[in-house]
Amino acid sequence: MERYMPLTGIDLVPASLLIDTQAPLDVLQAMADYRIRTVTQVLENIAYRAEIGCDTVVLADFSKLLVIPLRDGCDLMDVIGRRLRAQVKE
Repeated sequence: MERYMPLTGIDLVPASLLIDTQAPLDVLQAMADYRIRTVTQVLENIAYRAEIGCDTVVLADFSKLLVIPLRDGCDLMDVIGRRLRAQVKE
């Protein structure tokens, strides 16, 4: 695994948003946790508000907004998983 891994949603070369795959595991986990919990909190707020209508445009905008930090969190969790699997093999 290379030291710096671009985030999944970035298709530009060279990528400017990178994950340091050698960062301490607790730092990687904290960043993944922050992003995933942020998405969860927003989704919970939307789900429990009766006054929010089912406007397709609004829902599409929210989904595009929330997919970014969720994908980032998944990318971070992927790095953590790879690192943990590598430790088990050693």
